[in-house]
Amino acid sequence: MRSLLFQIGPIPIRAYGLMLWVGMVLGVLYSVRAARNTNIKADSIIDVALYGVVAGVIFAHIASILLDLPLYITHPSEILGLWSGVLSPNGGLRGLSFHGGLIGAVGTAYLYTRRKRINFLAMVDILSPGLAIAYGITRIGCFLNGCCYGIPTNLPWAVRFHVDGMANELTPPSHPTQIYAMLANFAIFGLLVMLAKRKRFTGQIFVSYLAMYSVYRFLNEFLRKGVTADVAFAGMTEAQIVSLIGLIITLPILWIKLRRPEVCANFEISKVEGPKCPS
Repeated sequence: MRSLLFQIGPIPIRAYGLMLWVGMVLGVLYSVRAARNTNIKADSIIDVALYGVVAGVIFAHIASILLDLPLYITHPSEILGLWSGVLSPNGGLRGLSFHGGLIGAVGTAYLYTRRKRINFLAMVDILSPGLAIAYGITRIGCFLNGCCYGIPTNLPWAVRFHVDGMANELTPPSHPTQIYAMLANFAIFGLLVMLAKRKRFTGQIFVSYLAMYSVYRFLNEFLRKGVTADVAFAGMTEAQIVSLIGLIITLPILWIKLRRPEVCANFEISKVEGPKCPS
């Protein structure tokens, strides 16, 4: 693994942090391009992305603390840190929950769009494919960092990772679940882009993203369970439980909305202040 990629003077450039920012930049660039034919300005896309990243990191860390509360009670000095300490022996970002970060980012987008009088669902529809890009690229950082790997396997593409950041101890050949996550989210991106051309209602891309992500995460967790993901309840990890909740919420929405007569969803996006279809 290569957690530390290189240094610029005294500044270490780490794989996870770099991939996080590369993913965010590419995701924002895509979203700005996707917003060209809408009434949502590029400045608003960039603002929501930047505010969302800050809020996302904060909420992701808070969620991680709540999920591992006994560990943080034992090491209280780790609560305010993200880059060092006994919970991150290799350095780099740690203690981040994607579901917590998603809640923070979506909440920020809602508050921003409400203040700026922008259609919230139209905004998150535009941002969702970019989020899939950002997530997929960030998982490359996870692979290089050697975290979030899976259970042992005999498959030819199995990889040995450092155990808890210890350079002298390696796992048995294991599933590179970070790479599975990257490929799954790139596929989600492609599906969302195709879906955007035939969308039936405002919010469909966002809800579809949540549903697809939940399916991917639920399945991928089977390969991480007991290794880099702890069993929480009924033989499932925390992420699997949240994913099931996500599917319980999103699938009925898609079912009900898609059974209704087709509406002018593309017109609603381009005229966010006027939801009525043209005669």
